[in-house]
Amino acid sequence: MKNSSFKHSRKRIMVIGNGMTGHKFCEKLKEKDTHNQFIITVLSEEQRRAYDRVHLSNYFSEKRVDNMYLCEPGWYKDQNIQLCLGESVAEIDKYKKNIISSSGNIFSYDYLVIATGSSPFIPSVPGTDLFGIHVYRTIEDLELIMAHAYKSKKATVIGGGLLGLEAAKAMLDLNMETHVVEFSPRLMPRQLDETGAGFLKTKLEHIGIQIHLNKNTVAFRGRDKIESIEFADHTELETDMAVISAGIRPRDELARQCGLKIGPRGGIMVNEHLQTSDPCIYAIGECALFEGMIYGLVAPGYEMAEVVASLLTGVEKTFHSFDMSTKLKLIGVDVASFGDPFGMNTAHNPVIFEDRKHDVYKRINISEDGKTLLGGILVGDAQPYNMLLQTYRNGLALPHNLENILFEIGNKEGKNGGGIMELPGSALICSCENISKETICNAVVNQGVTDIEGMKKCTKAGTGCGGCIPFVKDLINETLKLQGKAVKQTLCEHFDYSRQELYELIRVKEIKTFDNALQSFGHGAGCEICKPAIASILASAWNDLIIRQATIQDTNDRYLANIQKGGSYSVVPRIPGGEITPEKLIAIGQIAQKYNLYCKITGGQRIDLFGALVHQLPQIWEDLIAAGFESGHAYGKAVRTVKSCVGSTWCRYGLHDSVGFAIELEERYKGLRSPHKIKMAVSGCIRECAEAQAKDIGVIATEKGWNLFVCGNGGAKPQHAVLFASNIDKETVIRYIDRLLMFYIKTAEPLTRTATWLNKMEGGLEHLKKVVIDDELGICDALEKEMKQTLDQYYCEWKAVVENPELRKQFTHFVNSGDPDPTIQFNEIRKQKVPASWE
Repeated sequence: MKNSSFKHSRKRIMVIGNGMTGHKFCEKLKEKDTHNQFIITVLSEEQRRAYDRVHLSNYFSEKRVDNMYLCEPGWYKDQNIQLCLGESVAEIDKYKKNIISSSGNIFSYDYLVIATGSSPFIPSVPGTDLFGIHVYRTIEDLELIMAHAYKSKKATVIGGGLLGLEAAKAMLDLNMETHVVEFSPRLMPRQLDETGAGFLKTKLEHIGIQIHLNKNTVAFRGRDKIESIEFADHTELETDMAVISAGIRPRDELARQCGLKIGPRGGIMVNEHLQTSDPCIYAIGECALFEGMIYGLVAPGYEMAEVVASLLTGVEKTFHSFDMSTKLKLIGVDVASFGDPFGMNTAHNPVIFEDRKHDVYKRINISEDGKTLLGGILVGDAQPYNMLLQTYRNGLALPHNLENILFEIGNKEGKNGGGIMELPGSALICSCENISKETICNAVVNQGVTDIEGMKKCTKAGTGCGGCIPFVKDLINETLKLQGKAVKQTLCEHFDYSRQELYELIRVKEIKTFDNALQSFGHGAGCEICKPAIASILASAWNDLIIRQATIQDTNDRYLANIQKGGSYSVVPRIPGGEITPEKLIAIGQIAQKYNLYCKITGGQRIDLFGALVHQLPQIWEDLIAAGFESGHAYGKAVRTVKSCVGSTWCRYGLHDSVGFAIELEERYKGLRSPHKIKMAVSGCIRECAEAQAKDIGVIATEKGWNLFVCGNGGAKPQHAVLFASNIDKETVIRYIDRLLMFYIKTAEPLTRTATWLNKMEGGLEHLKKVVIDDELGICDALEKEMKQTLDQYYCEWKAVVENPELRKQFTHFVNSGDPDPTIQFNEIRKQKVPASWE
């Protein structure tokens, strides 16, 4: 055996494990070891240096690990750290302070840091060795899953927690029918209450994932490969592949072997200094058991690394029970919990908001005296998470109206600032790297940081789980504003441009695809922020068929229909102004009867047909087109409807023909793509039966012409439209709308309604009037020209699919079969079908 030990005055630090926590310890120790007093050796059983396991599922889209490594290839060598890859440990001799590797090498240490992490929990049931059963922990695991997915149609994930739902996202990305099996009666039982988990379940079912709760797996069945999963209730689920993600077990086998104290259910027992029962051996990360708790998030692992690195360099520091607040985007669905989410620890009064139409659930727990935020849960909309978390952590005063904190109303300083600037300097912004508000602000003021990428390099804030990035970005911008500096908005980390800049670049360079945009102006592989945003810009700029960008669209745009409860779709043909001939009305009834669709008159004066399956959509559209209908764009971020009253045609109070004007506006702007949906209305008199002042564009008849109202909306945060111009003629109304909408398309941030756009605009309404009416910027001719070019390119998206066999092929539930989804079921209520789960 080769002996690599030698006498040296410097202390020898051995690290077992090169995961995220082990790598972070090396970083922290090198930062603090200013006197070069340590010799560091790292043993890793994996063949790759440390990589980002938090965003492991990104590997499915990028197919490369280069962007996932936590350091450059030469980092360890540059830091004089010996990194031994593919070198597992066979034995620890704590008495001789030696480590024997599986290849026979002997390494001596003064201090040993065990960072072996965890392994997937595999249930002790028959059949776990069948071909087609996988775990979800490493790059190698993902490569095996991808290889198997090419030959599979149906995948089942065992486990409905954080890891299980991440795995389900990966299966969905691989275009497989996806099932999730969870032992408990709800998803994410450690983070969500029963109601929140129910909302999450509905969200996931809407995008095609089938959820099975209260299921105890007793066996995996099959001959040479997995064919089905058997449950304790004597039911079975057929499947081609299973991914086990039902929790973790701490990798404590080396500690057991050398006689360190182990918890009753596993894990290396450590004290507040992360020392094991041997004071020269430390344990950090998912292998460590502190006060009966295994911490499975990256942030506490990083804090453990910080504590041990501090202690070894002579700085007293202790580890305390760690806040497990977390925010995640699971399969495109925001989920967050913080503090005491269930209200188990303190007497409290819960404040709950439920929006079942949009599957949004928010719960915050308030102390009985109404002064303190104790915790909460967010599903479907986690935008307020960062402010809620800071309010909880720093004991900030709660607003009088609690809806303000739930919806981020009034969290702005002036118009554009943020309540974040009122946080104390010690407020912890990045939990993973333990970065405070003061550190971030100082980096802006003293080191010239102006963007997220610069902040990551300077402080490492946002380099862990990434959940703090929106807050860090706001802090950078607000600090820059306090310095009187212009703030540059960027779309995301893959594009160093704002949406407005990208819109202009795409038009000038005539970019027509996301890949070309990324190659020309960006870097990396893109993300869930920039992909739909670029798709929206391309649609707004060129009015091109949206599903040509199918892989970067959400479900609604991908299938040109709104996905509904139970996994079916709704079809909304355009009915301009709500006016329809008897022949067309009969045709809709006949088509609904032919395909057995649920019929509903919408609030926008249209008829919605519910319950269509994916493969039926082109057939339904074909019949509707033959009857004279076209796409109503109910699925898109586009002009949806122009509502109207009957106006002077029938109403005794009507001043002008509101129906005719509404039809003219809808025909003019139909299909116009924009940062968010746009709704309009035309009322024939001030009695306002069309509710024009609750729309993005509202037109109300007066005795002298028309009043134009702009930037209103209904919904969770209703806002009245504001009067923009009075007593103007129809031609002027259209000219102003042309200019305003094109200005909005060119300047608004992604997913920003016109109301929010105006609220954030410097100078507000008066500035908007100067631009659109007074042409203060001299751009009105260009705005009108661009609007004309865009509108001239209109075509019916449904018709384009119906007439194109290649596009039509995309409308199947299974990627390799034309069969319908057999799991979608309906019941009957009031002589119409509804989803079976709608009870």
